[in-house]
Amino acid sequence: MGLADKLKRGLARSREALSEIFYMGGEVDEDFWEELEDRLVMGDMGGEVALQVSDDLREQAAREGLRTAPQLRRALADRLAKAFPQATRDPFDDLPSCVLFVGINGTGKTTTVGKLASVARRRRQSCLIGGADTFRAAAIEQLEVWGERAGVEVVTRERGADPASVCYDVCERAEREGIDLVLIDTAGRLHTSSDLMRELAKVVDVTRKRSVLPVSVVLVIDATTGQNGLAQAREFNDSLDLDGIILTKLDGTAKGGIAVAISHDLALPILRIGVGEGIDVGDLQPFDARDFCAALVGTNERG
Repeated sequence: MGLADKLKRGLARSREALSEIFYMGGEVDEDFWEELEDRLVMGDMGGEVALQVSDDLREQAAREGLRTAPQLRRALADRLAKAFPQATRDPFDDLPSCVLFVGINGTGKTTTVGKLASVARRRRQSCLIGGADTFRAAAIEQLEVWGERAGVEVVTRERGADPASVCYDVCERAEREGIDLVLIDTAGRLHTSSDLMRELAKVVDVTRKRSVLPVSVVLVIDATTGQNGLAQAREFNDSLDLDGIILTKLDGTAKGGIAVAISHDLALPILRIGVGEGIDVGDLQPFDARDFCAALVGTNERG
């Protein structure tokens, strides 16, 4: 199954919910526009984005005489794509680079690090993994499995060690050996715990000060968390000044609108999306707003 098919499958729930309003029997009336706004809100895009998008689309439809379902689908997909800010720099392509992965437990940070390390080695780029989650022995073991699979060394310390010291070690090693890409996995933190967020802020601060490579702090979010994902993103961004987002677990149960809400609300680019939870590194791909929105709206569907 190709990426386009995986993305379409991953956004099936959102697409089906939106598709129902396009069977309108040729009538684009006030009920249609109200229903569109409601569906966008229910798709986790949030009230502000839903209102802006529906109002803009209504004006475009009147201006350009858009009346058919295919016309309106394409226009909706194009308008949604504009809600995503573009990345000025891709830390996984523009090397050398050091990337810190942050987020709550269970979002797929460690798996994401492992897949990106595998991609780097396939491109014949030198890569180093930092295991700064020193709270859970299982986290280090999982990271080492991924490191072995990718052929990338994992630098870590004993359980309970200061995670900031791991970051310092990794940065020092990367500078000494001229590493292209450094990927640092951090412990899952509850965004509602101020103490844990302060500790994570220390980890980020040490890395930014010690690394000679450009440092990016990337939030990994589980797409199935819905509007709670937006609350997470706000807290992490306030504490850490994020550089981008990776959205994981677009497996068909997620409401894809949360991607629009987070990226628009925080003006942060989505760098990668995960369309599967297995070991296939092809499940993690660069984000393309137009492809994403086309799959979200279903521009190739009839109705």
